[in-house]
Amino acid sequence: MTKHNIYKMSVASVYPLYIAKAERKGRTKAEVDEIIRWLTGYSREELEVEMEKQTDFETFFAEAPQLNPLRTLIKGVVCGVRVEDIEEPIMKEIRYLDKLIDELAKGKAMDKILRK
Repeated sequence: MTKHNIYKMSVASVYPLYIAKAERKGRTKAEVDEIIRWLTGYSREELEVEMEKQTDFETFFAEAPQLNPLRTLIKGVVCGVRVEDIEEPIMKEIRYLDKLIDELAKGKAMDKILRK
């Protein structure tokens, strides 16, 4: 099976788009960072290093320090596909992140986004 093009895209190339989407809706870069750190277990410093290294999505998620076990509670549709129905592990992680950013942009409270 061929890999999706997004796997080789750097997280740093999409990161500003996540921030812009959040900021257009009155949310902040700090909230985007909090979501990414919650999902992946990267510290603030480790996240900055990954952005500087231009780490691709596949490596970013494969080498994440601690994928949050509560991420399996993320449900819903992203790009017309139910997140919970995605079978490819890396694609599922990417879509989890997309869904969390969507929830942030829609004004959902951080406690709810982070499944507290």
